[in-house]
Amino acid sequence: MTMKGVFIVRAEVPEADRAAFEDWYQNEHLKEAEDMFNATGAWRGWSCVDSAIHMAFYEFASVEAAAAIQDSKALQTLIGKFNKVWGDRVSRTREVIAVAG
Repeated sequence: MTMKGVFIVRAEVPEADRAAFEDWYQNEHLKEAEDMFNATGAWRGWSCVDSAIHMAFYEFASVEAAAAIQDSKALQTLIGKFNKVWGDRVSRTREVIAVAG
């Protein structure tokens, strides 16, 4: 049985950058990443526990496809674009999960 996979990007955004980050991610980055990853869907949101935490979710038909993003040219291209805009002001981590149900 093939399990869906989700590639998650967790970003810690300084309060001073939140409005600009919100606009940029919503209007530029999310759709571009979804397209470049060939994801089946993408969504994002802000933590209700820590207002500095933004999370983006990219869905794939399989966990293997989600995991493959980590070594992809698309991710490297997007990291370069992200770093050009945000430099070291926004730290990020990445995770892949298998959707269990």
